[in-house]
Amino acid sequence: MTITVGFDLDMTLIDSRPGVAVAIDTLAAEFDLPMVGAHFAEHLGPPLATLLGDAGAPDDLIPHLVTRYRELYPDVITRIPALPGAHDALAAVRAGGGRTLVVTGKFEPHARLHVDHLGWQVDHLAGDLWSTGKADVLRAQSARVFVGDHAGDMRGAKAAGVLAVGVTTGPYDADGLRAAGADIVLDDLTAFADWLTGYAATAT
Repeated sequence: MTITVGFDLDMTLIDSRPGVAVAIDTLAAEFDLPMVGAHFAEHLGPPLATLLGDAGAPDDLIPHLVTRYRELYPDVITRIPALPGAHDALAAVRAGGGRTLVVTGKFEPHARLHVDHLGWQVDHLAGDLWSTGKADVLRAQSARVFVGDHAGDMRGAKAAGVLAVGVTTGPYDADGLRAAGADIVLDDLTAFADWLTGYAATAT
């Protein structure tokens, strides 16, 4: 049986914090705003506009901040590494004859830059999707599993009716992910390949 597995991107497959921190610090300096990139980067998951609002940016300035951030972001791509186990997790799905999806809240052109920079082959990439907004893509792509680090990812998986796998590499611990609906919680993606082998055997 072919298993399609969806993955979130930020703090699931990649550690976005170093690059995001630099981009936000630059943005804060340009617009004279009291935002600290390192603090901002610890809350990744929700859409950029939401995070900017939560960080105290004035509502009327947020569209301009989003535009400028998107201009700055390509320059920080190389600062952002894959998280441990990410390469192997994607490879494990493909090795078993499965399909891989990346379904992320990140601006889709930026998500594509990351995938290309890291040399990953994915069967479908969808960006600009948050929480239950990810469900339509997961259903349309016949996903069986969705892997993410945020409560919003778990809600998206549940809304799609797929198995929700949480990883504690983002802002939520195991209890927080389970409370949001995670069926399985892994410390990180280094455990994913072995878990997938067992899951595939049971599913078939």
